[in-house]
Amino acid sequence: MSSIYEIEVETIDGQKTKLDTYRGDVLLIVNTASKCGFTPQFAGLEALHKKYANRGLRILGFPCNQFGKQDPGSNEEIAEFCERNYGVSFPMHQKIEVNGAGTHPLYRRLKEAAPGVLGTEAIKWNFTKFLVDRDGRRIKRFAPKTTPEELEAEIEALL
Repeated sequence: MSSIYEIEVETIDGQKTKLDTYRGDVLLIVNTASKCGFTPQFAGLEALHKKYANRGLRILGFPCNQFGKQDPGSNEEIAEFCERNYGVSFPMHQKIEVNGAGTHPLYRRLKEAAPGVLGTEAIKWNFTKFLVDRDGRRIKRFAPKTTPEELEAEIEALL
């Protein structure tokens, strides 16, 4: 299995970078959507970002339109929505696919490392969260209904 740090991603404004940029940080990686019942979790994610960024937490948002077509906008529209409605200042990335033939390599790696219930790899819905330790090896998956606030103890333990 390749290292998570070798994977290339694109920021929401189109800048290509490797996750190596975040080596040594704790990562909370989330597939997001702007028109979902869980969309208010952006507020909790931003609160975690503000509280823990200076200690090495990096929240990485990846918009996805695969679940109920709940993120149909362009990357520019998504960025504007997140900033305007939730003050999102953590890194958002280009819209990706998290399931199927077009699955982004990052999500392929995350799903292999942390399968879901009964060992299934498929992402079930928006706002599935993956917590990655500082060395990029230990990866834990959380269901969409798990709020960002419920992850604080887990985050604290890794920081």
